[in-house]
Parts: sequence; C-alpha cells; structure tokens
Amino acid sequence: MNIMRLTSENEYWDQTIKLAEQCTWSAGPNLAKRMKENDFYDFECPFAAVENNQVIGFCVITKTDYIPDCAYTPWIGFVFVAEQARGKRVSQKMVEAVLAYAKTKGFEKIYVCTEEEGLYEKYGFVQIDSLKSYDDTMETIFVYDLSF
Repeated sequence: MNIMRLTSENEYWDQTIKLAEQCTWSAGPNLAKRMKENDFYDFECPFAAVENNQVIGFCVITKTDYIPDCAYTPWIGFVFVAEQARGKRVSQKMVEAVLAYAKTKGFEKIYVCTEEEGLYEKYGFVQIDSLKSYDDTMETIFVYDLSF
C-alpha cells in the first residue's frame, strides 16, 4: 500500500473523486466536489491510499473543518477507507502521512473533529474540546502535538 499526497495532475486524482462520490459516508460527495473544483489553498491537499493501482482510502489536510468560527488549524478531515480495505490500518497510515506532511509545513499542532470514540486516541491524539458543528451535532476536538 502506498499513501500519497495528491495534486490535480496526479494519476489517482480522478479515481479518488470517484471513490468519494460513491462512498457510503455523506461527506464523500462534498470532498468530490471540492476536488473537482480543485478548491485547495496553500498547504491544503488530499491524500490517497493506493493498493494494486486502486484508491482504497482518502483524507485531507485543510485550514478549517465543519466547525463554525473555530480558531484551531490545520485539520485532518474526510478520513474514509473503502469497506473492502478496512482492518488493514489504512486510516492510521493516511493519518501518519498527513502528520509528517504537516510537520514539514512548520505546524506544531494538528486537529481532528469526530463523533467516533477510541479512534484517534490510539494514534496519539488528545481530546481538548467539544464544539457544535454546522449541523448542530457535538463534535469532539482532538489535537496532535507535532513538536516532538
């Protein structure tokens, strides 16, 4: 398996869009739209997990997430792994790739918001806050310290 940072010129860009459009998670089509418009600035970009020339997962690093008026930045978001690839630590490898990339960009911290319990803690994230999303759901905010 290979985890790669994508640009619109990457051979897996369109395949990642297709997986995002077809995924069972409602956020997938939002990422697909953003990728079709190449709506990424500065350090922002998607990452893809590729196995046997097939995209099996994706995530992004972005300035903001689905939390209104939030001062935390940057974020890991849109973490998704295709059902047939689950249980292979794909999300862990993608998160590790984003962490390494964020560190090269000079960030000392990176954030993730989720309703999931027990997922990001095992990667070294620490809960720091709970905030309402645009949908009025309570999201747990986690931070990862990149300064080590």
